[in-house]
Amino acid sequence: MSRSEKHANQDHKKGKKPIYFICCCALLLLFIGGYFFTEYFFADKPNDQNLGDKVVITLPTGKKVFTYENLIVEENGKLLYKGDRNTLDLTGGVIVYEDWD
Repeated sequence: MSRSEKHANQDHKKGKKPIYFICCCALLLLFIGGYFFTEYFFADKPNDQNLGDKVVITLPTGKKVFTYENLIVEENGKLLYKGDRNTLDLTGGVIVYEDWD
């Protein structure tokens, strides 16, 4: 039997099955790990700090702002919302203590 005949008689797919199985398992573990990672680090949980009562501020234009009492401050006669990333001028707005969801 020559080399070409031996090569033709071999089953080439037999050696690739374990590699495919290992790759599929690794991919599955990666997806499961990514899911738990995002749930643990990026969950939508409220902050542990006390933000105060819930309020609704109705602006003179008729728009409403839903926020917490401790995020509203008064500086130089102006009513301001001071959040983590921005500051909004709410001067002239009417504050109503209201429980919103």
